[in-house]
Amino acid sequence: MNSHRGPPAGARFAQWPIRRKLLAMVLLPLLGVLPLLGVVLLVWGNAALDRLLITKVRSDLAVAHGYFERVQGEVAASTRAVADSQALHAALNGPGALDAAQLRPLLLRFQQREGLDFINLRSADGRLLAADVDGATLAAGVAAPLPVAHAADGRRAVATVAVLSPAQQGLLAPALRARVAVPLVATRNAQPTQRSHEDRAMVLQASAPVHDAAGRLLAWVQAGVLLNQNLPFIDHINAIVYPDGALPFGSRGTATLFLDDVRISTNVRLFDAEGAAAGGQRAIGTRVSMAVRDAVLGRGSTWLDRAFVVNDWYVSAYAPLADAGGQRVGMLYVGYLERPFTWLKYGVLAGIGAVFFAVMIAAALWSARWARQIFRPLEQMAQTMADVEGGALQARVGPVPGGDEIGALAGHLDHLLDTIADKTAALQRWNAELDAKVAQRTEALEGRTRELQAAQSQLLRAEKMAAVGQLTASIAHEVNNPIAVIQGNLDLVRELLGAHARPVADELNLVDQQIERMRLIVTQLLQFARPNEYAGYVEVVDPQRTLEDCLVLTGHLLARSSITIDRRYQASRAAGINRQELQQVLVNLMVNAIHAMPGGGTLTLATQDWTDAQGRPGVAIAVADTGPGLADELLRELFQPFVTRKKDGTGLGLWISRSLVERYGGDITAGNRPAAEGAGAVLTVLLLTEPEPAAGSS
Repeated sequence: MNSHRGPPAGARFAQWPIRRKLLAMVLLPLLGVLPLLGVVLLVWGNAALDRLLITKVRSDLAVAHGYFERVQGEVAASTRAVADSQALHAALNGPGALDAAQLRPLLLRFQQREGLDFINLRSADGRLLAADVDGATLAAGVAAPLPVAHAADGRRAVATVAVLSPAQQGLLAPALRARVAVPLVATRNAQPTQRSHEDRAMVLQASAPVHDAAGRLLAWVQAGVLLNQNLPFIDHINAIVYPDGALPFGSRGTATLFLDDVRISTNVRLFDAEGAAAGGQRAIGTRVSMAVRDAVLGRGSTWLDRAFVVNDWYVSAYAPLADAGGQRVGMLYVGYLERPFTWLKYGVLAGIGAVFFAVMIAAALWSARWARQIFRPLEQMAQTMADVEGGALQARVGPVPGGDEIGALAGHLDHLLDTIADKTAALQRWNAELDAKVAQRTEALEGRTRELQAAQSQLLRAEKMAAVGQLTASIAHEVNNPIAVIQGNLDLVRELLGAHARPVADELNLVDQQIERMRLIVTQLLQFARPNEYAGYVEVVDPQRTLEDCLVLTGHLLARSSITIDRRYQASRAAGINRQELQQVLVNLMVNAIHAMPGGGTLTLATQDWTDAQGRPGVAIAVADTGPGLADELLRELFQPFVTRKKDGTGLGLWISRSLVERYGGDITAGNRPAAEGAGAVLTVLLLTEPEPAAGSS
């Protein structure tokens, strides 16, 4: 089985016009290579800008983490300073060394001097000796001991991150304990949880040993800073990482401390539905997204990417925070609002795209202009040849810009066309003279031919009408005799049978109806064969009144159907025709329309003024139905005799109706209603106000 294939690509290119070929050769590299380079540059620029943003937030995290470690070092140094202070050694070696009431003022003084949130003194075995909390008992075990972290050599102070349970918060001052509890706020994309608040405390704490002169361990100094809702601490980190003017384009930087995945200290603000800061409230109690939590707390990775922070996207960096045992207990976060940089990135990329687009358009226009200087003269020559072939012998290429080979070729073509035009003009003169002589002879011959054809056509029509008239008259005469015999015998049967004919009365009536139908057919045949005998006198007929009279005559059919009447009488003229013949025609059209709507519909009767092709005034009477309409095949044969779509029709009604109207110079046309008005047929009777005399009338 062979399959048809189109020409190969090379053949298709060879069939292109020169304009398309040149433009393709010139513009294809520009429209293909430059956009590709632009896309590559846009993709690379987008990735480069994203890398710059990530690099910046990585450095911001390093600064924040460095400050956090410095604060850890300061807590350790402060604790070491307290442990090495002469005042503490004197208090421990003096009388009443274990008196908590005497030690508490000293610890409060150390706390205020070193900027610590809490400080307590424990014995070498971990029992509480004294604390800065009012009313703290010296009995060991009253408060759960804080975890003790110290260097391996037991002499240096080490500061670590620690998480205190509610049972371990007894030695915190009431003001500090009030900062611990953080109600959880429902946060988008956070890991589901059943907790309603965070009651643990995150602290930076250090432990330093206290030795006597002999190097014997006397006690432990524990001190630290509470991180829960420590707003000065987190604001200081933010000020170090993002000082005023550090972020352009209206971006803002933020810093946050997390206990597990809960923000316990942050300068990120909560925003209401309209995007305004909700009274400056900080987003403490909100939680980090589940993706960040899994990466940082779950896998111990550092997150360097964009992240959704509370209510907006930030370029974010998250680093895990571990306690002394290496357990990840929280996170340190810094980041800045992504939206301004996104708009900047889009602006830069749009600028690059605009530059590339402008360069591409300029290069394309310049290339197309130079290509036009090549293909334009060739197109002029091709168009000139096409014009000459089409009969415009005076068409010429004309002057062509430039003096190259194409310009010389155009000049040679014009010279050749001038020579051909001179020869053609001479031939046309000779041909015109010959055509004039032939036309004279042909015109005379055509006149004789038209006269002969008209005579033949008239003779043929007369012969046909005579033959049809003789045939129909004979048929009518021959049929009338049997009809009369049948009718006479039928009447005789009724008379002889009398009352005995009642059982077959319906059958006898049916025979009467069929006899009457046969008489009507014979009458219609005679009316066609001898129109002069049936032609009525002409009178002035009101079309609207005639239509109303016809409605009365067809009232018995309308009463049995669900047909409504739509009257559209607009004619101001009368018709010149025999009233009974017009009534016969209109009743026939109405009956046909009613039969076309067995299920009901609308019968439209319309009149309007009409003028024929000769300018004679008249009136148009239209009868329209909402039936199935007329098929194209039926329209072509509608006015031929014996053509019908009704089972009991003769097919002579429209034929005779048209013949009646044509006697008075009118006509009947048939068609379908416009599509906008729905289905249905329309038959229009066209009548003259001053009709032609009926054929054969005297």
